Amino acid sequence: MAKPFPAVSAATARQRTEASRAIYPLASPIVKWAGGKTQLLKHYTRLFPAEFNRYFEPFLGGGAVFFHMVAKNPNLKAVLSDSNVELINCYNMVKNDLATVIRHLKKHRNDKHHFYRVRAMDISDLTPAERAARLIFLNKTCFNGLYRVNRKGQFNVPFGRYDNPKICDEINLRAAERALCNAKIITANFEAVVAQARKGDFVYLDPPYQPLSTTSSFTGYTRNSFGSDDQVRLVEVFQKLTDKGCYAMLSNSDTPYIRELYDGFLIETVYANRAINSKADKRGRVAEVAILNYSLSGSEDI
Repeated sequence: MAKPFPAVSAATARQRTEASRAIYPLASPIVKWAGGKTQLLKHYTRLFPAEFNRYFEPFLGGGAVFFHMVAKNPNLKAVLSDSNVELINCYNMVKNDLATVIRHLKKHRNDKHHFYRVRAMDISDLTPAERAARLIFLNKTCFNGLYRVNRKGQFNVPFGRYDNPKICDEINLRAAERALCNAKIITANFEAVVAQARKGDFVYLDPPYQPLSTTSSFTGYTRNSFGSDDQVRLVEVFQKLTDKGCYAMLSNSDTPYIRELYDGFLIETVYANRAINSKADKRGRVAEVAILNYSLSGSEDI
């Protein structure tokens, strides 16, 4: 009879985890997304709760905060969601069928005519893995790495001007596959997702931002806009999370309206360089807010 495998001590498990992290690179976002948080992680790190149970991110986008969290805790249990069906399909395919995604991704090239042929494809004719590869390709080669759709839900960003974009970053895709292994990835609205959160869980909310002016709105990630009524629904969810004993953190524009909505919570100001505006003189360092329902001394509830 075969001998049972010996039990692995906690110390040995930690050593193996550290060895694995030394061999395999940590994952970074596999797509560029408007309002991405990579540049803000150095400011956010001190704001995250010191300890928590599960991690929830219902406006996933590029997932910079999630990838940061899982780098700190490779065994992190997470629930990730977004209203963008194609984005969620992409993450699920990277998690569950990466070899096929890579095979299709390697067929693409940084060519203007190829780009527009791929952009015009009817995605209903494609397999889930082909759709994932298509999204990554378009994201890597379109103008400014922007994701935008028209009212019919069709991707409509023009071809970019990159000399040699890394269309298939196989090393990072494999790192992302490992990072996503313990994550539940779904398409759902934010209210339904965070309703699953329990006391001690951490919920990070990064919704489409409140516009700084009437002409600066950009919520074209899906066919659905995100307006003032949605911002009000979101603050109600934020309060419910607080009442349940969840840790909640939210990012948004630094506007009087947002500050009024979250009056009574801890509001931290951070600065980010944003380049979404079509006018070059309107791009640059922009104030944003990080809103917390817990204190920064030991992550205790406010």
